[in-house]
Amino acid sequence: MNAAKHAATIACIEDDPDILELIQYNLVRQGYRVVACSDGIEGLLRARSEEPDLIVLDLMLPGMSGNEICRRLKAEPKTASIPVIIVSAKGEEDDIVTGLDLGAEDYVTKPFGPRELLARVRTALRRGGAELAVGGPQRIVRDGLLIDAAAHRLVVDGKAVSLTATEMRLLHFLASNAGRVFTRDQLITHVIGGDAAVIDRNIDVHIGALRRKIGPYRHLIETLRGLGYRFLED
Repeated sequence: MNAAKHAATIACIEDDPDILELIQYNLVRQGYRVVACSDGIEGLLRARSEEPDLIVLDLMLPGMSGNEICRRLKAEPKTASIPVIIVSAKGEEDDIVTGLDLGAEDYVTKPFGPRELLARVRTALRRGGAELAVGGPQRIVRDGLLIDAAAHRLVVDGKAVSLTATEMRLLHFLASNAGRVFTRDQLITHVIGGDAAVIDRNIDVHIGALRRKIGPYRHLIETLRGLGYRFLED
């Protein structure tokens, strides 16, 4: 669908005025509404108040780092499900893994072309929208877990737990296909999408985060060495 029909709101938090202007110009051309900020603290406050559909976030910001902004947003139920795309000149694997581990949906290294960023934005918005479900029942109950993909809700032993859009897709996909083994490449294709930042540890980071969040039911996500992952069959 055309992005302009949705008029999605995107917060762009970037302190380089030229890059901020470039991102804002290209997003507006595609029909998006842009909330632009050049300071970390202001960016965090605007993200909380505006609750945008997506956040494009630099790491090295005055006032507060992008990593800290991401950590705080993902820790708050109101903003936890907002997709975050990190844009940074720090492109080492450890930097990317850190960003993903904090809950970012994608990581784009500078310099980047406008078309590349727009493709990542469209993919992240699709992953964060109502079409998150990738088949199977929308509502899955297993032991003390309630997975409601349509409502983007996870309940563990009666307590609501915040998940990122990618974490929800991954958990719902595995639980919907309990007993089947999926390689990392298959999970990247079906859950994360071909436009996302793909590195060897990408899926492992998301699986690790999911296991921490489902706590006593972490054993339900099995690792099969040399093969991949599966959700334990009932």
